[in-house]
Amino acid sequence: MINKTNNVNKIMNHTTMKQFVAIPAAALILLCSCGDSKKDSNANLNDKKAALEKLKGEKDKLDSKITSLETDLAKIDTSAAAQQKAKLVAVQTLAASDFAHYIELQGRIDAENVSYVTPRGAPGQVKAIYVKQGQQVKKGQLLLKLDNAVVQQNVVAARQGLESIKTQLSYAKNIYQRQKNLWDQGIGTEVQLITAKNNVATLENQLQASEENVKAVQEQANTSLVYSDVNGIADQVTVKMGESFGSPGSGVIKIVNNSQLKVTGNIPENYLGSVSKGSPIIIQLPDANKTINANVSFVGASIDVINRGFVVEAKLPADPSLKPNQIALMKIKDYGASNTIVVPLNTLQNDEKGKFVMVATTENGKMIAHKRTVNIGQLNGDSLEVKTGLKAGDVLITEGFGSLYEGQLVTLK
Repeated sequence: MINKTNNVNKIMNHTTMKQFVAIPAAALILLCSCGDSKKDSNANLNDKKAALEKLKGEKDKLDSKITSLETDLAKIDTSAAAQQKAKLVAVQTLAASDFAHYIELQGRIDAENVSYVTPRGAPGQVKAIYVKQGQQVKKGQLLLKLDNAVVQQNVVAARQGLESIKTQLSYAKNIYQRQKNLWDQGIGTEVQLITAKNNVATLENQLQASEENVKAVQEQANTSLVYSDVNGIADQVTVKMGESFGSPGSGVIKIVNNSQLKVTGNIPENYLGSVSKGSPIIIQLPDANKTINANVSFVGASIDVINRGFVVEAKLPADPSLKPNQIALMKIKDYGASNTIVVPLNTLQNDEKGKFVMVATTENGKMIAHKRTVNIGQLNGDSLEVKTGLKAGDVLITEGFGSLYEGQLVTLK
């Protein structure tokens, strides 16, 4: 009985061990199966991507061959070209013309004669103002009067001294004349005559010095009167009664002569060799709605260390509508060519061989587009100078040229 029981236990233990071994094996098989599935999916995706790229490459090659064959066919097979659908374009027949390049910059109007009025003498207190801002003034017109009380006292004293010397001189001359009359009659001594004569000479010298002193003191007094030294307009009057005039930080009087105006601007130093005195200039005044043709009247001889430019000026005609500091647009001609070809800038294209434009020629009654290689020159706005590659009479395609190819049939819009 005991042996049977032991056998049963051995069988059960053996069965249990098999179950424990079987479970991990099944799980391992399942995990391996999932990994293989993921690898297969990734491989399939990569294969499809590679196939797509290959087809795209073949398509690009086929498209390139088709385009090339169409172009070649259009050149040699007129019947095929006739069957093509003509591309709508706009054209322009080229003619030789003059071309100019301009340097464009912003400038301002300035006056040739601008005067900041100052006293001729020392600064002084303002006692009277005879001018108002915006008033027309003339050269020599009295504008201000400064305090000159002390100087006037000196003038009075100098004049009194002058009158005293005149009185003394008159008396001395009278004494000398009497002494001379007595000497002529043999009365008196020679010493008395000479003394009387020397007194007259001394007083005459004193009189001359006194007269010069009176003039000097009076001139000093006159420096308290401030006059305009130019004709023009009192553009700025900031002085006030009782304030000091002529000292740093004090009020000013600015006189501007608008009859002699100029436009001034600053050009970058790289144009130094392109602009000279006499260069043509177009001056546009937006606020006055005017355009003036002039010539450069002045070119600065030095380069500004801050903005790296030099000054240019041009004189303006007298015009009441023009004011100092008014904005002006300056266009200075620095290059010109006559009898040349000019095309719109947007018609210029580029490829691996260089720059070109599309032109139209008539062949067998049909308009055909052709590529024309060009050598360009200067650019002014949207006008481009063409040095070589085009000539007068060529028909330039100005619209619809973007997708044209050599030999394509075109027609006018």
